[in-house]
Amino acid sequence: MRQQVKMTVQALATAGLMCGLGLPAHADALVTHRIPAALASEAAAEAVAFCAKSNYRETAVVVDADGARQAELRGDGAGIHTLDSANDKAYTSVSFKSDTLPLAERAKEPGGLVVLSKLPHVMFFGGGVVIKIGDEVVGAIGASGAPGAQLDEACARAGLDKIRDRLK
Repeated sequence: MRQQVKMTVQALATAGLMCGLGLPAHADALVTHRIPAALASEAAAEAVAFCAKSNYRETAVVVDADGARQAELRGDGAGIHTLDSANDKAYTSVSFKSDTLPLAERAKEPGGLVVLSKLPHVMFFGGGVVIKIGDEVVGAIGASGAPGAQLDEACARAGLDKIRDRLK
């Protein structure tokens, strides 16, 4: 058995090397943009503060283009569930490259997106807003805790508006 595994590993390694022989010595690099940590933190703080003015206990999460958490702030008194909900809204937004409010409407259509809501961290409910530099989606902000999808979206949008002019 060990001999067979050893031969398989050697064969796979050889095949991998041979496949690479036809490639150029260098490949073009993908150019992407990232949200600086300071801006991500500022956007999350603004979303929570905006909602606090209306006495909403909000959580905001900013994710990067890959859906990884970059900043997170749970406002005073925000429910523990809002941490996951805000993250999932941001994750959904960046994954689908769309704000979640229109995605929620599309999910209501027969044969629509609803089947995808069974995927981990996908939530078709308003409160997720994409963050773009030009046409490139570089992240998203999700907000949760206000009484309704439109209010969560307004809080997330306030966070984005705070940093929008400094995204380059």
